[in-house]
Amino acid sequence: MLGAADLAPFTALAARDAVANVFADYRARTTNLDPRWLGGEVWGYFEEGELTAACHVAANLVPVQCDAVAAQAFAERALARGRTSSTIVGLSEPVGVMWDVLAGEWGPPRECRWRQPHLVISGDPVIEPDPEVRPCRREDLVSLYPACVAMYTEEVGVSPEAGGGADYYRARIMQLIARGWSFARFDDDGRVLFKAEVACVTPHAAQVQGVFVPRELRGRGLATAGMAAVVAAVRRDIAPTVSLYVNEWNGPARAAYERVGFQQSGTFSTIMF
Repeated sequence: MLGAADLAPFTALAARDAVANVFADYRARTTNLDPRWLGGEVWGYFEEGELTAACHVAANLVPVQCDAVAAQAFAERALARGRTSSTIVGLSEPVGVMWDVLAGEWGPPRECRWRQPHLVISGDPVIEPDPEVRPCRREDLVSLYPACVAMYTEEVGVSPEAGGGADYYRARIMQLIARGWSFARFDDDGRVLFKAEVACVTPHAAQVQGVFVPRELRGRGLATAGMAAVVAAVRRDIAPTVSLYVNEWNGPARAAYERVGFQQSGTFSTIMF
């Protein structure tokens, strides 16, 4: 198990693929690898005393710079520990190796999404940003919260309010607003027309999540222009590179991101329980 003394080697390891590893890198930097703040642990894999791979083990099980040998070793340790994570997510190759070890004991999963394009943009958007998209404010929560719940439920298949989670989810949205990481366009009546959030940030990159347009307004270019605005704002004020991953079957979203200027850099897999 890694700790505070391992933070520098860990961030150096994550920087080998800084954009793909943005989530685990962000978690390490904001918790100093302290299990109390992680709500879990980060494990290290060493060869001749050098940290060569790692694994974030909390609500999300996330391999970091894992080859097949390291991924199998982490999976075997996770198998012995028992499942404490609700999601396995990361680059497809190590996730696949880990699942080969874990499937018999951790399954059946609620859903497997094996080929999610991981997209990156490190320059200006190639289309005009929507000038009506802006950072959200505290007073926007009344309108924003239902849109966030709708997006999460549609994307994950379970409401974030299930099991009494509404207060936690509302607090999370307020945290993103306070950080300047929540963006939306509203109509004159305060209704959300488009929204997206930044989920995690390092000096290298920011990862976007929660992109949403109400179903009845889709196909009008709101997501494309909205994402262009988010990219421009994030690159100006937050981080130099913007990333996200998208479901393979979501053709409209993939087309919108491509029009903004995102390019595929790899493939993620997500296993949900």
